[in-house]
Amino acid sequence: MPTSQAQDTEWPSYGLDYSNQRFAQIAQINRDNVQQLTTAWSYRSGVKATFQASPIMVDKTIYLSLPFNDVVALDAVTGKQRWRYKHERIKDYPLCCGPANRGVAVAQGKVFIGTVDARLIALDAQTGKRLWDIQVAGSSSAHGESASQLGDAAAFKSAGVSGQSGVGIAMAPLVYQGKVLVGVTGVGYGLHLDADRENKPLGAVVGFPGNYGRPGFIAAYDINSGQRIWQFDTIAPNHWEGEFRQSTPDGVPLHRDIAQEKADLDKYPDAAKFGGGSAWSTPAIDTQNGLLYFGTGNPSPQMDGTSRPGDNLYTVSLVCLDVNNGNIRWHYQQVPHDQWGYDVSSPPVLFDYPHNSQLIPAVGHAAKTGWYYIHNRLTGELLRKSDEFVEHHNMFANPSPEGQVIWPGVLGGINWSPTSVDKTSLTAYVPAIHWPVKYLKQTIPTSQDKPAVHYTSMEPLGDAPRWGLLSALDLKTGKVQWQAKTEQPLVGGVLATAGGLIFMGEGNGHFNAYDAQSGKVLWQDKFEAGVNAPPISYEIDGVQYVAVAAGGNQIFGFKTGDEFRVYKLK
Repeated sequence: MPTSQAQDTEWPSYGLDYSNQRFAQIAQINRDNVQQLTTAWSYRSGVKATFQASPIMVDKTIYLSLPFNDVVALDAVTGKQRWRYKHERIKDYPLCCGPANRGVAVAQGKVFIGTVDARLIALDAQTGKRLWDIQVAGSSSAHGESASQLGDAAAFKSAGVSGQSGVGIAMAPLVYQGKVLVGVTGVGYGLHLDADRENKPLGAVVGFPGNYGRPGFIAAYDINSGQRIWQFDTIAPNHWEGEFRQSTPDGVPLHRDIAQEKADLDKYPDAAKFGGGSAWSTPAIDTQNGLLYFGTGNPSPQMDGTSRPGDNLYTVSLVCLDVNNGNIRWHYQQVPHDQWGYDVSSPPVLFDYPHNSQLIPAVGHAAKTGWYYIHNRLTGELLRKSDEFVEHHNMFANPSPEGQVIWPGVLGGINWSPTSVDKTSLTAYVPAIHWPVKYLKQTIPTSQDKPAVHYTSMEPLGDAPRWGLLSALDLKTGKVQWQAKTEQPLVGGVLATAGGLIFMGEGNGHFNAYDAQSGKVLWQDKFEAGVNAPPISYEIDGVQYVAVAAGGNQIFGFKTGDEFRVYKLK
């Protein structure tokens, strides 16, 4: 029976701890009794929009960030609201990627949030009062471009091309040794083709050659003052063109015209100044060795590589930094000269790995390319690449007027969704996507006094089937142990627990508990909106809870909503 003397089990940071394993060492809810799960309480925020946040639970309080960066503090047992912070955005600021953010950090009596208008804000954890507020990407709101700036506005409108690109912060911050760590997104410039109705996926991702975007970065700020301590720019300060690789580091051909790229180098001397490389994922930290690991996004401009010859270092890379000063230790570029949007967007995970009769400190990453990579986290050496966890077709093909059919496409693979790792069995649980796309060269005819605009786009392939795959990967062998197929592509993240369960939501509103050994669905609940945020679990006074937000995802066409629901056993 639960007792008030039981020690609470908290969820103190985005990935549970610095390893990002997202494995809750709680087993009160397990395979045998999960059918008895019931709603403990529910909270309606009143903000119906794309919801990606992972909550934090410390001191019997849940801290939850809402779309557009409001923050609420809720009693973790009853759901009673303790305070609410209302975020006032910079007027007319161009949003990069919609209203979503992925959570807050809580430490030393403060709550930290990165915002859609590129601010890092500290709140008092007891009251929600704002303590400090800094603009991390410059004081101007004009760090972006829109379709109307690229050419004939009427022509763009008739072609259905719109959108804007601004610098923001999507990742949940991370606090370590008096530093708040956060990176920016929206620097890998691209636009989109409009969807023609609500709750339908965006029509396409579009890239234009030229000097659009800016370099990305991750930085550390003083926890008390907000003063910047160090900054690492995701674009290499020298030799960003790299080695002009003909293939990925693991040997997959890239079909690049290296001779043409080298010939074009002098035409684009300033390409690196607009280089892209968003920082999408909350880092992992090796506390013993003082090392930080994070992923970088696509180079800028997105989809079209003609104006940025070379490998475009350090975009689409897993990067290791010295956490004390931000100096780079190593990088592994999964896709040199990326033209397909294969950002390193899912958070890296730390674990120990048996290799050549030794136990190696390792970092793992589930990629948009559809493979799981395991590296020696001290040297960057690739120790293993898994079997594919999604099907591959026509990988790294170049665009054509009639369109190249590719999968996985710009959405992945796996997208930003965090994975879970059971360090005991060395099993990774990966929520994945099968979504075929067509990669095209396009031209927009314009008025007589303006030249035609050439661009590339990656758009969904008509009515081609798409689905999700929750995969269990044996990291020791790289083999797929089991896969559970879902009706819709999976985005939002997973939770694994010591009770032998995997929790994962779907865009149709289902929230599922799977058997970690077989992938069988053991329990299911239903929401009005898509369940596209990562679940967490915590324990208070001997009672285990599972919590998740259901607010959908507009980019994927999943119905939006405003509910946060918490479960316990009956």
